[in-house]
Amino acid sequence: MAKVGVGLHAVPDRRAAQAGRKQVFLHEPTDAPAGMPSAPDLIVMRGRWTILAVLFAARAAMAVQFQSIAAIAPELGKTLNANLADIGVLIGLYFAPGIALALPGGAIGRRFGDKATVLAGLVMMLAGEALLCISTSWSVQIAGRLIAGIGGVLLNVLMTKMMVDWFAGRQIATAMAIFINSWPLGIALTLVALPLIQAEFGIAGAQIAVMALIGAALALVGLFYRPPGQPAAPVSAQDARLGLPAVWAVLLAGLIWAFYNVGFAMIFSFAPSMLVERGWSTAAAGSAVSIVLWLAALSVPLGGYLADRAGSRNTLLAASCLAFAALIVLLWRGSPVPPTLVALGLVCGLPAGSIMSLPARVLAPATRALGMGLFYTVYYATMLIAPWLGGRLALWTGHAGAALGLGSAALMACPMLLWGFERWLLVQARTAPRAS
Repeated sequence: MAKVGVGLHAVPDRRAAQAGRKQVFLHEPTDAPAGMPSAPDLIVMRGRWTILAVLFAARAAMAVQFQSIAAIAPELGKTLNANLADIGVLIGLYFAPGIALALPGGAIGRRFGDKATVLAGLVMMLAGEALLCISTSWSVQIAGRLIAGIGGVLLNVLMTKMMVDWFAGRQIATAMAIFINSWPLGIALTLVALPLIQAEFGIAGAQIAVMALIGAALALVGLFYRPPGQPAAPVSAQDARLGLPAVWAVLLAGLIWAFYNVGFAMIFSFAPSMLVERGWSTAAAGSAVSIVLWLAALSVPLGGYLADRAGSRNTLLAASCLAFAALIVLLWRGSPVPPTLVALGLVCGLPAGSIMSLPARVLAPATRALGMGLFYTVYYATMLIAPWLGGRLALWTGHAGAALGLGSAALMACPMLLWGFERWLLVQARTAPRAS
């Protein structure tokens, strides 16, 4: 199958698939001579990695804002007079707008421009955090998380597209691995730094720190981002249609990605509270759990590297998800915390590359916007419900660790969902031409 790059944003090219002709990449030269790159190419390369750094910072700021509720949950619960289930609602509300906006997010970017839409999203994130800071009213807290979540959806959908625009055809696997790592690194930074800031300056001080980081990301995108070149040619409505087998395959891929992230979310949302229940301080618990996220920054690209070279990506995906699930159970049931967290960090990132490559096996370039909209809709819907459900389980059992059991169960479901994905992929192959 001819395609540009590897993973979620791999770009199949029909022209390259026809008659074995030379592959053509959007925005990228295809006939450059071998050897050292020319001076214009070096300028483009430097610009490309600068853009990656800018988008990395913006996505890390989004991760910090998402995690900011869970990082100071014990103290925030006292301030708001909220229980664990209520905190779970606030965490999940960040993803609620994605259910409605993931599908039209790409169209919004086309209408107003990618950069302008991302800047608007960052402004909404800043406004939402300001609402959280100025009032402890529960209704204001909900409104602030929803407004910030709208901005986060626009960033999540459009910045992935912007990454493909810049890296299609050259080093996209490496670039996407780095870009993906902005999320665990942002969450790890939050778990380490925000409880310390809160202990020194209070809840408002922690929220102001989040606002400052979002403001810095807003300045970076405004000053340094530029589009890479001419846009792709428009496609017809017929070419942009998704067949029923492809729809089901994309929905199942979205569920796999969502359930995988549920496993992650239960760790960094409820494991700190579980450790506090066992006598740890809030700062120590956050720092300990952040080990998982710091090590995930290594295991995510390692997993992508192994997936590209493994004889079966599906085997790697299934085995690493099951190992991830088993380690969560061990942490929940009282195994020694530091070694279990280290093992979790080394294992948890391994399935990411394989999972993110699934949509590329289904979607042609003309169907990518619609297909990825469906993919993100499933993801956001699941991530809206999961933190609330985790909080309810913790409240029902009286122990925050019960939420980790939900994360483990979600991960154990991934191999079965993968089996369903492969079945629909076979149906698609029999009923319509493949994406390449």
